[in-house]
Amino acid sequence: MIKALFAGRRWTSLRLRLLIVFALVALTTAVSASGIAYWLNRQAVLDRTQDAALGDFRQEMQNRAAALPVDPTQEELQRTAEMMAASSPGYSVLLLCERKDGTKVTGAAGPDAFRMSDVPKSLQRAVNDRQKTTAVNDAEYHMYWQRTKPQGNPYLVGGTRIVGGGPTGYMYKSLAHERDDLNALAWSLTIATGLALLGSALLAQAAARTVLKPVQRLGDAARRLGEGELDHRLEVSGTDELADLAHTFNKTAEALEKKVADMSAREESSRRFVADMSHELRTPLTALTAVAEVLEEEVDDLDPMIAPAVALVVSETRRLNDLVENLMEVTRFDAGTARLVLDDVDVADQVTACIDARAWLDAVELDAERGIVARLDPRRLDVILANLIGNALKHGGSPVRVSVLVEGEWLVIAVRDNGPGIPQDVLPHVFDRFYKASASRPKSDGSGLGLSIALENAHIHGGDITAANRAEGGALFTLRLPMDVGKVIAHEDEA
Repeated sequence: MIKALFAGRRWTSLRLRLLIVFALVALTTAVSASGIAYWLNRQAVLDRTQDAALGDFRQEMQNRAAALPVDPTQEELQRTAEMMAASSPGYSVLLLCERKDGTKVTGAAGPDAFRMSDVPKSLQRAVNDRQKTTAVNDAEYHMYWQRTKPQGNPYLVGGTRIVGGGPTGYMYKSLAHERDDLNALAWSLTIATGLALLGSALLAQAAARTVLKPVQRLGDAARRLGEGELDHRLEVSGTDELADLAHTFNKTAEALEKKVADMSAREESSRRFVADMSHELRTPLTALTAVAEVLEEEVDDLDPMIAPAVALVVSETRRLNDLVENLMEVTRFDAGTARLVLDDVDVADQVTACIDARAWLDAVELDAERGIVARLDPRRLDVILANLIGNALKHGGSPVRVSVLVEGEWLVIAVRDNGPGIPQDVLPHVFDRFYKASASRPKSDGSGLGLSIALENAHIHGGDITAANRAEGGALFTLRLPMDVGKVIAHEDEA
């Protein structure tokens, strides 16, 4: 039955502790009760047996041994011992008398071969010890007894002398029957203890089912709530503390669901606003960009007083256009609508094309072997590289070195610069949106979204970007992408 209780169960620590506590309490109670019961029964059995035997032996000594002459013969002692042993079966009798000439005469009878060597020396001395008679002690000799175990068998040995002269008598009774009865009682109490322990295990199981089952349901509900099932509720039954806990959980889950719904609605509204605003800005920005490009071509023919203003308008128009494009890209990532267009790309050619398109060939060193082909989205890889290399050129120092290598199933692109590096307090935030490294310089040429967009593009590929400082100086950005993004996406869809 115990095996059935434990088979197939996943025991939590609380359940195990509850079972152990019940088992220890039951074991302590059962052992204590069994020990006390055994000790009381043992004392009662032994006291009853020895009192009956010693009382009968004392009576026989008074009735028969005291009737012997002062100097009895061996035949008289033997006959008296046989009559004493026959009158009360169960113990052996040994009578001893010392004659005036110093010779000792003995008589023995009974079921056991009883000799003086079976009587402990201490008992012999106590029996032969002659005491003074006083007001409280009216006899010179008394009866004494002792339990012995010759050859491992329990025996009761008792002895006394006839007052006023006469033989000394000893009785010898086996306690084997009482020992067997006590052993049977011990086995019964052991079985009872085992049954009590089994009962405690069953009781602990019932208590665990009653008390821990609601706690387990509460844990499952909390886990499902954490996984996003905000509409999950607990069934409330009863009026105890666990019912109050379930009711509190339901109220908390309801409030959390409402709050998350409100936040989601506000987030969706904000995202829609940004997307709509970006979309609405594209038309006027397109016109502004066209005008700015015309003005930029004519800037040399303009009044020197007007030329700086025209250059500023052209620069800010382009910056605003980049900001709008970045905002639209961020909105697509937040909405989960960004998609990959995969193609087989020679990574060295792709990096070279990115650098060449932005006229960075003189400021960037490329360390890449041709023939490294990866399956990924070339447009998004171009966005990542443009942001990482552009950031290195702007905030680091030339020359910027781009290294391409393959580590197993991963494509690794490292971008190093020779600048002062990234401050330690800034390093954890370099990929945060709109983060400015210096609060005193909130305005810069960038939008504060470039590295964030680069990281999002890496994540949508199943990769990552890390930032660190080199020991020899300068910052190091490391891009890791799967060599075959299509295979990674297929595995994720299967999972």
